[in-house]
Amino acid sequence: MTHDHLAGAGLPALDGLKVLDASTLFAGPLAATLLGDHGADVIKIEHPRGDPARTHGAQKDGVGLWWKMLARNKRAITLVLSTPRGRELFLDLAADADVVIENFRPGTLERWGLGWEELSARNPRLVLARVTGFGQTGPYSSRPGFGTLAEAMSGFAAMTGEPDGPPTLPPFGLADGVAALTTAFGILTALRARESTGRGQVLDTAIIEPLLHLLGPGLIAYDQLGVLQPRTGNRSSNNAPRNTYRCSDGRWVAVSTSAQSIAERVVRLVGAPELIDEPWFASGAGRAEHVEELDAAVGSWIAARDRDEVVAAFEEAQAAVAPIYTAADVLADPHFNALGSIVTIDDEELGPVRFQNTPFRLSDTPGSVRTTGPRLGAHTAEVLGSLGVDAGELDRLREQGVV
Repeated sequence: MTHDHLAGAGLPALDGLKVLDASTLFAGPLAATLLGDHGADVIKIEHPRGDPARTHGAQKDGVGLWWKMLARNKRAITLVLSTPRGRELFLDLAADADVVIENFRPGTLERWGLGWEELSARNPRLVLARVTGFGQTGPYSSRPGFGTLAEAMSGFAAMTGEPDGPPTLPPFGLADGVAALTTAFGILTALRARESTGRGQVLDTAIIEPLLHLLGPGLIAYDQLGVLQPRTGNRSSNNAPRNTYRCSDGRWVAVSTSAQSIAERVVRLVGAPELIDEPWFASGAGRAEHVEELDAAVGSWIAARDRDEVVAAFEEAQAAVAPIYTAADVLADPHFNALGSIVTIDDEELGPVRFQNTPFRLSDTPGSVRTTGPRLGAHTAEVLGSLGVDAGELDRLREQGVV
């Protein structure tokens, strides 16, 4: 079922939810984006100098492209929370909000008089989501924290890369993205709890934890067996063949054989059915011990054929294969387009832009991308006007550097 097929269904699931996104860069803002995709009214609160994400990554005519995706479905205002009037206005906004998302260092909101005590006194139903590198407590809580540090400390980098190469970091915000998904889930969990308790609560997300949670059995394996997962490149220590292979036209494919039946289909396809009779072939661990032999068989067969031929043959054999895609391939792929994975939105600065749609589909209450990331302060007058701030005061607040 595509996104298009869902058009005209019921209201988005989070319609009526008010979210104040006072976080910067990636984990907190992306969590707010996920809520906004499903109908929440997300008010992005920035310092007048702007969220640093506005200038991260590629730009076109001075306009940040990452921002257009990250701040989609949000209204943007500027407000300096550390000023007395800024504090008052933030408390006024929080008075009828459902969620506040922030990622200041622990103690910062408290120093401004905007800690949990003040916020919950003003609005007992508020959920305060706090997203930091190391969490609100513990010996590292005061350290500045970024996703890169989480990718290092979680164990991800230590197990990523070639066996004789260095620990390897991902070329995108992996830890931030996983933390954003976790934070969005945590917010919805807190809102569900509020239905029975009538009260909000504090959500503490430490970016170092969600990625750690996804790394599988590494901790228990070390705890029980004293073994550390080695770096294996694109291979797997659990099964084989599992790798990337170069085709005759210079393009690449990825092959996975996590299931025994798939492994058998692959070796039959590449002309090495006799390997199935080997005693070691009957388990993933056994195949992993004979990875050189398996990779040689699979790799040489693939190297003699172009990518389209390889993919077609694997599909016919019902063996698991995927072409290694770039962004250009993703945008052109018929399956991504059939799913509605890519959306085209008109942006006032750039014209039509294409980027990722909502990451899942609901049959009755679908989410959607309605707007791209707005200009700095585009909705300040609108949002603060709803609090009774008239044009004259807004001008004074601008002169004073409050907005």
